[in-house]
Amino acid sequence: MSTAAPAPQVVEATAKFVRTSPRKGRLVADLIRGKSVADAQAILAYSTRAAAVPVRKVLQSAVANADHNHGLDVRELRLVRVTVDEGPTIKRFRPRAQGRATPIMKRTCHITIGVAETGS
Repeated sequence: MSTAAPAPQVVEATAKFVRTSPRKGRLVADLIRGKSVADAQAILAYSTRAAAVPVRKVLQSAVANADHNHGLDVRELRLVRVTVDEGPTIKRFRPRAQGRATPIMKRTCHITIGVAETGS
């Protein structure tokens, strides 16, 4: 009978109804997925994409949750789950020529980041 190491405790933080499209958020999420918290914070601090701001806030919230609520060591944290899911779409209409109207889709997203301690 083998004794497997216990699964690391994953601490999550979520931001819902963020006013950026899911595709733009996923492009930022792909940059940091699987990295350590320090590396991810550095990448997001110098990213020129606007979606990096809400992703960075969610990351800071996940780190604070891990430290304050679960007593995990912040220096040992690694991003194990980074998802950007589609939220509700706000529908608006723009008047156009000859009495027509074209739809404007204002997309939103839900950003979820999970961090866990590495066993190093």
